Amino acid sequence: MADNSGIEWTDATWNPVTGCTKITRGCDNCYAARFAERWRGVPGHPYEQGFDLRLWPSRLDQPERWRKPRMIFVNSMSDLFHKHVPRAFIDHVFDRMETTDRHIYQVLTKRSSRMRDYLRRRYRDAAAPAHVWCGVSVEDRQGRARIRHLQAAPATVRFLSIEPLLGPLGELDLDGIAWVIVGGESGPKARELRLEWVRDIRDRCASEDVPFFFKQWGGPTPKAGGRELEGVEHSAMPGCAQKESVHALPVAS
Repeated sequence: MADNSGIEWTDATWNPVTGCTKITRGCDNCYAARFAERWRGVPGHPYEQGFDLRLWPSRLDQPERWRKPRMIFVNSMSDLFHKHVPRAFIDHVFDRMETTDRHIYQVLTKRSSRMRDYLRRRYRDAAAPAHVWCGVSVEDRQGRARIRHLQAAPATVRFLSIEPLLGPLGELDLDGIAWVIVGGESGPKARELRLEWVRDIRDRCASEDVPFFFKQWGGPTPKAGGRELEGVEHSAMPGCAQKESVHALPVAS
């Protein structure tokens, strides 16, 4: 658990699961894997097992300790819907999110079909609560199927994390999408992010009245290229909420 997160679009991170496996080219230079593997084999370290998947039942109650409302990125170091995370454990995570509704939770996955199916089973004819935002990661046009899975999920607030953006997305369907984040890759093997790719997404968001957040250009470090897009920092969030104001819950599209 980390308060005062360095991630621009959240306040804190909560990792009841750590570790993952790479499934798309967007995972190739995963920052979380790179960090975790530095500690493999160090006795007693939380990442003694490197980036191998691990469940942390002892962390399930961590959000309850934060009395002040926060935006919380769930599993910044994993994917809650990884195929080896038992459904019963996902239930525990959602139980805690539902009971600590003073926070906003940002649940992000590349396993979009599993999230869709899980939400359908859990909420049946309803939808996930408005303080549990459900999102998918998309890195190129091959990942657009994840957007369709998200649109078919019973979520109140749906968002896209288009990072690292590795190519033009082409036609982007934003029906039912409440927020779009775009960012470039960072790290020693960071791949190029082109202005025209970002501009296309920004303009589509503007035409559909969808809040647009440009996180970074990326480069050797996350801050290397800054956040300005054609001279402007874009930091819009659902419901016109800003990072410092988590009380303004968004309305579903």
